[in-house]
Amino acid sequence: MQADGSIAAALGDYSVSLGPFSAAAMDRAGHLAAGLPLASFAGKSAVAREVDVLVHRLARHGLVEYRLYSPRDEQDLVVIEPQVPEYWPQCAKLGNADIVVLSRFAYLRRRGNEMVLESPRAGALFRIGDPAIAATLAALSRPQKISKLRREAAFFNLDLLGLLLDSQILLKLDAKSGDGLRLNEGDGNLVLWDFHDLLFHTRTTEGRHANPVGGTFAYAGAVAPLPAVRPPWPGKTIDLRKFSTSEPISPFAKLLRERHSIRDFDDEHPITLAELAQFLDATARVLSEWKSDANSGVPEVTYSTRPYPSAGSAYELELYLAVSNCEGLDRGLYHYDAGGHALVAIGASAQQLHALSTAAEFAMDASGPPQVLITIAARFGRISWKYSSIAYSLILKDVGTLIQTFYLAATDMGLGGCAIGTINIDLFAKMTELEFHVESPVGQFALGRGRKPLAAS
Repeated sequence: MQADGSIAAALGDYSVSLGPFSAAAMDRAGHLAAGLPLASFAGKSAVAREVDVLVHRLARHGLVEYRLYSPRDEQDLVVIEPQVPEYWPQCAKLGNADIVVLSRFAYLRRRGNEMVLESPRAGALFRIGDPAIAATLAALSRPQKISKLRREAAFFNLDLLGLLLDSQILLKLDAKSGDGLRLNEGDGNLVLWDFHDLLFHTRTTEGRHANPVGGTFAYAGAVAPLPAVRPPWPGKTIDLRKFSTSEPISPFAKLLRERHSIRDFDDEHPITLAELAQFLDATARVLSEWKSDANSGVPEVTYSTRPYPSAGSAYELELYLAVSNCEGLDRGLYHYDAGGHALVAIGASAQQLHALSTAAEFAMDASGPPQVLITIAARFGRISWKYSSIAYSLILKDVGTLIQTFYLAATDMGLGGCAIGTINIDLFAKMTELEFHVESPVGQFALGRGRKPLAAS
């Protein structure tokens, strides 16, 4: 509670102002530490409306948890931890005749001394407080009618089932849903996803979980860092240095040695549209298209050839360019049409573009945003249609080869580049209006004209 009548929330070194509120609203807000019933600020009074605004502002920053409490047993049945800022608990309607089943992406695991129920599709995780709930969840591995659950379940709470249904941890089946197995998750694009791949995608990017991300040095106090170079194996050694030649190294070997990450860019002399066109032509343009043999025993598939290698010639990667400073090209978000070698503008907001570039600047620990930020997205179905179990790992290998291609092309052209380790897939989904499980980021690369180091005095 600030002296000027405003409220601020602090968590560690992070602080956010929540705005001014009346004394009565501030007094009511003081009860948030112990818990405020949602119904207590659902009314139309001025204080209720103020508290409602405050709680929603806290929720947008991920600073609110929601308890499903049992007064009779004086215990939390479930504590809901939001994983996306927009999460707000909603109880989907269920009747006795409805049939529900667990999503095949839902999983229950131990976290410390707690059990948590999660799903990569859900906007929140559920911390389980009553062991009987876990037994009911196990029964929901098969479709169950609500009326039967009322009679036979080890634990039954219709509000909890409604919350799980709203979070897509539970699914409601109808006559056309069949047995509720793989093909019936309510979205045909999910058919192509294995459980482990969707989980890995959402937990190794930002936007759909609330875990720490990046260089947190979480184990610095527990384990010593490994050495930069692995100690040699014991045994006979063959020294290769005597085979080194005194001849000048090849242009390609020189290019490899000159490649390095450049994080700071010369905004007074930005990359030009002509240079960007040349860069994309050298690295990602479609060179040819062809079809598989119809007599090969597999369905006929169309393929393309591009400058970098791709698993099974799938070429599932797409490039989206957030342009901040490029001579001859307006600021904005563009998709690179690799087949037509063209840029297509996408109507993202200035606020979204700023958030995307600022996150990249922070991830690189740079002094300013990249001139061109290339987001590498994957059309997941293009590769998972063919490959099982290894689909997502193949995508990541393709990203690695493309990023090295970017590095070498940028170095060859006298430009600067830097790979970025993470991206907010939820922000990208809002900017492009693409579902995160249909087409979503798997890598980023900052591109521009590198700032020349200051001459030594």
